[in-house]
Amino acid sequence: MRSKHIGIVAVSAEGAALCYRTICAEGAAILGPHSHPQITMHTYPLSDYMRHLEADRWVDAARLRLSSARKLADAGANLLICPDNTLHQALDLIRDESPVPWLHIAEEVAAAASVRGFKRLGILGTRHLMEGPVYKSKLSLHAIEDEIPGTRERREIDDIIFNELVYGRFEEAARECFRRIIRGLGERGCDAVVLAPLAAAEG
Repeated sequence: MRSKHIGIVAVSAEGAALCYRTICAEGAAILGPHSHPQITMHTYPLSDYMRHLEADRWVDAARLRLSSARKLADAGANLLICPDNTLHQALDLIRDESPVPWLHIAEEVAAAASVRGFKRLGILGTRHLMEGPVYKSKLSLHAIEDEIPGTRERREIDDIIFNELVYGRFEEAARECFRRIIRGLGERGCDAVVLAPLAAAEG
């Protein structure tokens, strides 16, 4: 089986590393022992993205993604993925300009949720993701509702992501926080939850 050359547009180191490991591990199951697609990665420092997010400059964040896309296309990639849910808000701004196609995390989640019959998804991730349009816009195309935690809980999650998870720290207190918030979303009618704090680990 001939696989595509995958380009990873990385944002956080933890999300990119998990994405890479997942492709390699699942590739072997599909393509055969020790086999996986060709993979090329490019990343700007997370701080470059953070400056734009904190100033609500999505167009500038999008230009960084497009720059990475072009570098990866030049390296031979013919399919792009970004293991960062939040920055998919920028992806929608430059997708038509991209030299090669992108896999969109929220579109894939929405399609899978529809197939499995879910009707209401809780969204957990950065504050920008939970309060932004990324999942709402894609889920609505499948008539799936979305739900996010309250203001205080959104702040808790955002703090955990940027002060712990991006540094590879997975504390028990953070796990319990997520469990508590997920229980609350279940009580509010969610039949599934999108864990999107870190890209593929997210998103």
